[in-house]
Amino acid sequence: MTITSNVEDRIGTITIDRAEKLNALDPEHLRALRRHLAGLSSDPSVNVIVITGAGGRAFCVGADLTSAPTSDAGVAEAFPMDLEQSGENGLYIRLFNLSGLQIRKPLIAAVDGYCLGGGLELALQCDLVVASGKASFGLPEVAVASVPGGGGATNLMRAIPRAVAMRMLLTGERIDAQRALAIGLVSDVWPAERFADETNALARRIADNGPLAVQMIKMLASQTTTLPSLQAFQLTELAWSLLRDTADRREGRQAFAEKRKPVYIGR
Repeated sequence: MTITSNVEDRIGTITIDRAEKLNALDPEHLRALRRHLAGLSSDPSVNVIVITGAGGRAFCVGADLTSAPTSDAGVAEAFPMDLEQSGENGLYIRLFNLSGLQIRKPLIAAVDGYCLGGGLELALQCDLVVASGKASFGLPEVAVASVPGGGGATNLMRAIPRAVAMRMLLTGERIDAQRALAIGLVSDVWPAERFADETNALARRIADNGPLAVQMIKMLASQTTTLPSLQAFQLTELAWSLLRDTADRREGRQAFAEKRKPVYIGR
């Protein structure tokens, strides 16, 4: 299997292992990636999910262009209501879009090497992006007379300053890890030799928190940013009310009073 997942101590890790293709993805492997994401999201033993690429050269360079021929199909054929009946090019666009999976757990994109095209589109749909010092990022679709199909333009504009995003989108240029850190595309950059350990430490810090609270914060962060202030506050009040009487919240307060590490059970 070239898309694998494992769970260790509440951290689920998905590895894209097509190193010979710089972890490019064709429809078969995109479906496998989605299955692993859905499985880990519904697994009660998982508190946080990390997506990474094998081989040390790339996180993911997007669609496998050798498996994505151009098509003469019309728009109606490329984008029917049923995803699985989509034409080849429409299928790529839809499979790179993760929004329909409704993943509740925090997602970390661990980028070591190239993160280009659909690879960056995947990373932009994660909650955190961390990078090794040799990572690079770009949406080069304009160079092949195309556009970022998996929400790349919209998500990049939301993630970083408009002027920087537009330059990346219109030129197809890449940026390195330090530039990505400076503009806020990534939260952390670590040396390649420490990258796996630092990523695991970050995932561990998230996994040790109350899982219901973490999932609620992810929901609030994604759903309230475009709401009017009053509606955002009301949704926050509702979230707090739902957590108020949980066993985890009682445990957190008791552990704090007793100066010990809390033991959360997700209830």
